[in-house]
Amino acid sequence: MQVLSASSNRSYRATVHPLKIVALGDSLVYGFGDPVGGGWVERLRREWMLPSSAGHVLYNLGVRGDRVIQVSQRLENEFRYRGELKNCVPDAIILSVGVNDSARLGRPNGRNFTDFNTFTTEIAQLLDCAQALCRVFFVGMVPVNETQMPFSDCLYFNHADQYRYKEVTRQGCEQRQIPYLDLFELWGDRGDAWRQAHLCDDGLHPNVAGYQSLLQDILNWDVFTSFTSLSQAWRNTA
Repeated sequence: MQVLSASSNRSYRATVHPLKIVALGDSLVYGFGDPVGGGWVERLRREWMLPSSAGHVLYNLGVRGDRVIQVSQRLENEFRYRGELKNCVPDAIILSVGVNDSARLGRPNGRNFTDFNTFTTEIAQLLDCAQALCRVFFVGMVPVNETQMPFSDCLYFNHADQYRYKEVTRQGCEQRQIPYLDLFELWGDRGDAWRQAHLCDDGLHPNVAGYQSLLQDILNWDVFTSFTSLSQAWRNTA
């Protein structure tokens, strides 16, 4: 291992170690709709368990139905209690939440589950709290199949509301220099037929093929793969 002397007379050692990452959010993190691979987080966790991989540690902390307020409430406790390797806290947080906030309640023109102005405040607070803990990445929502609404007989999701909620999230990430993967735009560019083939019959959750594609979208996300490939830390050895 290479040891460098610093101007403060301390020495630092470069050590390669697995990253510890927590993924917090809703059913897109949980992986609902993928009975084969368990969702994109689980698929990525399995890739990192291969002998040839860097061996990063990935915790799936997705909860179905979570909105921003629920993720905010559990953020710091989940972070503090998901350390590994000598009780160190995680190196990064992946957030993915917002689609449930955008839903219309009871009818297509009902009120949003979370009022848009309230959501704007809550997402800003979530991003600030997460960024104060460690490095943050944000995985955006996928576009729903509007023709399959309502979901669970009471929730009406639509692209117009999804766009508003994802945009204020994307802009909040941009202001804080938090990398944001815009799946709404990425999947939208692939066309209606492609999207419908990659969503469950409920019109909301990705299916097995959808999560396979989502994993590839994550693996093709340069800023994230660059971060995970540089798992080298300078540690004080004085």
